[in-house]
Amino acid sequence: MRYFKIGILLLAAALGSASCKSQYDAMLAGNDVDGKYKMAFDLFNAGKYQKAAALFESMSVLTGGTDRDDTVQYYWGLSNYKSKDYVTAEANLQKFVSTYPRSPFTEDARFLRLDCLYRSTLRYELDPSPTYIAISNINEFLVDYPGSSHTSECYAMLKDLGDRLDRKAYEAAKLYYKMEDYKAARVAFRNVLKDDADNIFREDILYYIAMSSYKYASLSVPAKQRERYMTFVDDYLNFIGEIPESPYRKELDTMYARAQKALGKFVGAEEELEGKDREFARQRKEAAREAKEKK
Repeated sequence: MRYFKIGILLLAAALGSASCKSQYDAMLAGNDVDGKYKMAFDLFNAGKYQKAAALFESMSVLTGGTDRDDTVQYYWGLSNYKSKDYVTAEANLQKFVSTYPRSPFTEDARFLRLDCLYRSTLRYELDPSPTYIAISNINEFLVDYPGSSHTSECYAMLKDLGDRLDRKAYEAAKLYYKMEDYKAARVAFRNVLKDDADNIFREDILYYIAMSSYKYASLSVPAKQRERYMTFVDDYLNFIGEIPESPYRKELDTMYARAQKALGKFVGAEEELEGKDREFARQRKEAAREAKEKK
C-alpha cells in the first residue's frame, strides 16, 4: 500500500511537470501576446532568464510597431544578459539602442551593452581589437551621459582595459629580453614608454631598459663595449633619478659598479663617466631647487 501511494505521488508530479512544460511550450509557439507578455515577466521575475528570453524573442515578431515593443526588445536583451549570454545580449541591446534611441530604457541598455563588450574582451595576450572597441564605446557613453549613475563603473572598466593594454605592451617587449635579444629588448621597452609614458609597468620597463643595455654591452666585442657601457650608464642614471628607492636599485648599483670597472680599461672613459655623474648631480640639484620654488 505504501509503495502504491508513492507511485501515485510520483505520477502526479510527472503529470504536473508535463502540464507546466506543455503550457510553456504552447505559449512559446502560440500568438497570444497578452499571455506571452505575462508569462515572460513571471519567468523573468522568478529568475528563469533563459525561458523568459525565449518568450520575449518569440513575442518580438508580434509587438513590432506597438507600444510594448521597446519593453519587449529591452527585456529580451536583459534576459540574455542576466543568463550570462553576453554575446547574444550585446547584439540584442545594440539593436534596441539603434531602434529606440529615446526610450526610457536606452541609457541602461547602452550601459549593459558596454558591460557585455567589456566582459567579452579577450585576454591581454590575444588580439586587442575588442578591448579598443569597448574603450571607444565606453568613452562615447561618458560623453552622452555625463551624469549617469553608471559613471564610476565606466571609469573602473576603462582603468582595467587600459591596464590590460599596458600589460600587453610590456609583455611583448619583455619577450625580446627573455629571448636574450637585448638590443631589440631595449628598443621595444623604450617604444612602450614613447607610446605611453604612464604605463603601469613603468618602473619595470625602466629596469629592463637598463638591464638590456648592460647585458648587450657585456656580451659585445671589446671594440663596441665602451660605447655600449656608456649607454647603460645613461639608462642607470635615468632610472635612479626617477625611482631612487626602487627595489631594483641594489641590483642596478651592482651592474653600475661592474660597468665602471669595465670602463676603466678604456682611455678617457673615466673622465667621461665622472662628467656624467657631475651632470646628473647638477640636474638633481636643479630639479630640487625648482620643486622648492614651486612650493
